[in-house]
Amino acid sequence: MVKEGGKILVIRFSSIGDIVLTSAVVRCLKQQVSGAEVHFLTKAQFVPVLRGNPNITRVWEYDRNFGELIPEMKSEGFDFIVDLHKNYRSLFVKFKLGAASASFPKLNVRKWLMVRFKLNLLPRIHIVDRYFRAVEPLGVTNDGRGLDYYIPAEDEVGAGMLPESHRRGFVAVVIGGKHHTKIFPVDKVAGVCKEIARPVILLGGKEDQARGEEIASRVGTLVFNACGGYNLNQSASLIRQADAVLTNDTGLMHIAAALKKRVVSVWGNTIPAFGMYPYLPEELRSGSMVAEVKNLPCRPCSKLGFPECPKKHFNCMNMIDINPVANFLAQKNRKSQIVNRKS
Repeated sequence: MVKEGGKILVIRFSSIGDIVLTSAVVRCLKQQVSGAEVHFLTKAQFVPVLRGNPNITRVWEYDRNFGELIPEMKSEGFDFIVDLHKNYRSLFVKFKLGAASASFPKLNVRKWLMVRFKLNLLPRIHIVDRYFRAVEPLGVTNDGRGLDYYIPAEDEVGAGMLPESHRRGFVAVVIGGKHHTKIFPVDKVAGVCKEIARPVILLGGKEDQARGEEIASRVGTLVFNACGGYNLNQSASLIRQADAVLTNDTGLMHIAAALKKRVVSVWGNTIPAFGMYPYLPEELRSGSMVAEVKNLPCRPCSKLGFPECPKKHFNCMNMIDINPVANFLAQKNRKSQIVNRKS
């Protein structure tokens, strides 16, 4: 369907984690479609996620104005469009460009049934594997190598830029998140840091600085609060250097998986069954732990998140046992497991 040297457009407007999850499709397109140019359309604020990817010929920036963008894109003469967002904007782009296209099963109705009625009709398949449905018409298949993340050289953080106590190894702890109900509470994070008794670097945005300071004040000098001090790719550089990563369900979780790190992902109001857990090659999946509270009647309460727990108790996070989490992070090798606490 795509001639040799043809042009393929991949669409995913947002957000950080979702864009990282497209990287396997992008790589396989580049490697399996002879001579193909792979272009990518995303929102302007997420261009840094893709900037270093050598599999992408050009990143197109959407800044809420298609007026000038669509005519320029149309002049490229795309042969095929891979729609990995599947919303009204991507439908508009496909209509205007007029190229052949394919998308993937989004499962919004099944997710709604799970949230609203706890009726689980969700398939046991990761969203990355669902993304590959959109490239089946091109004969492209999953190579099983997991995700990619490329850090521009100018964003590499040298060990010499870290406190002396953290230059010979540390655990990265991602404390940020877009929604409060997806964020591991301060007392839980501080408890894990105390238990592992290893140098820790806290990662997050400027909005997470105060919580980072509170955690550091509870634990002591083993904790370096880097929240707000580094951009996204610099934070990714720190994750690449980490011995292990503890993270909320957020973009840096997927970056950690792309960098093939040992990772503990913490789940509150959302669930891994939505298909967005850390995506690792099969041989590395023993290096991943999921920490969650199963069988809570109120969970999941949203496929995204809330500013506060709708039930006011926040049991989905408060009932997580930190001891298995700390044990996993403190050891060099550990088999994959799920931390369950039954209600």
